[in-house]
Amino acid sequence: MTPKTLVPGHTIGIIGGGQLGRMLALAAARLGLKCHIFCPEDNAPASQVAHHTTIAAYDDVQALADFAAAVDVVTYEFENIPADSVAVLAASKPVYPSAKALAVSQDRLDEKSFISQLGIAVADFYDITSAETLAHALQQTGGHGILKTRRFGYDGKGQWRLSPDSDLAEVMAQLDGQPAILEALVEFEREVSVIVARDLNGHITCYAPIENQHENHILRRSLMPAQVSNAVAQTAVQLAEKLATALDYIGVLSIETFVTVDGLVVNEIAPRVHNSGHLTQDACAVGQFEQHIRAISGWPLGDTQAHSDAVMTNLLGDEIDQWADWAAQANTAVHLYGKEQAKAGRKMGHVTQLKAK
Repeated sequence: MTPKTLVPGHTIGIIGGGQLGRMLALAAARLGLKCHIFCPEDNAPASQVAHHTTIAAYDDVQALADFAAAVDVVTYEFENIPADSVAVLAASKPVYPSAKALAVSQDRLDEKSFISQLGIAVADFYDITSAETLAHALQQTGGHGILKTRRFGYDGKGQWRLSPDSDLAEVMAQLDGQPAILEALVEFEREVSVIVARDLNGHITCYAPIENQHENHILRRSLMPAQVSNAVAQTAVQLAEKLATALDYIGVLSIETFVTVDGLVVNEIAPRVHNSGHLTQDACAVGQFEQHIRAISGWPLGDTQAHSDAVMTNLLGDEIDQWADWAAQANTAVHLYGKEQAKAGRKMGHVTQLKAK
């Protein structure tokens, strides 16, 4: 479809009703743009702040076609969307990021292969199709590795950390025939992500690298700037720009990397705004959500320079009950997602603490 510059009053279609869609819709509203959410859930977080919502399954062809007819451009807040659904949308409206970027990121084997072919370092990886291929791959990695489903895993789900003592038969039973990939372990000093944006004209801008800290496979907090040398920070930004260009990407793209003694190793990419970039909302004049809206709407990209150092902390499960304590703290921004039920490990909100540079 022909790129289109949106003006205030135009409508952005967002596939997905979670907190990322919510924050995209809020950012769009600041620019005078409306948002139409497409998701299967009633009273989803994004729906609570959007102009309109279509409640339907992601593979409902007629609902998708009607949705596309009602908006000016389509984007999404998560990557596990059926390719056929994207094709229905793209038949009548521009879809950003593209189906190519979506396809690459949906499958870990395709993702690792794509990144590696660009000459960018990734962990050694192996296609796992049987117990025999798993055993052979583990021989190559010294018996240690991370087994991951090729599709749909997140926050540690669909992952198994393997050692020479692991019961491979039990692991394969849990895998239950799903295509998988084995990744060799990477010894790293810290994990750093880069949030990069590319617009309709190919202009690119990046935020400063962000350092991530995980607990139980879930992002607990992110810090900007990351505690890395200028050389490492520059290399991380260059990798992000290279990937965005290779994908002919439109919108915000996040790249997670490991900092090792031998250089940067890319862990994964996400074709969307990302949890680690939440702090940009408060530490920068234009945060990642507004940046994504600008990129897909044909607007100039915003300033990514941070005016403050920042620490973002996710509120998980019943930690949401501490909202008043956080709200009472100085230089602290509270973001709550409007989710009805607090479950253990579920992201219910986040807070960002700012410190003058």
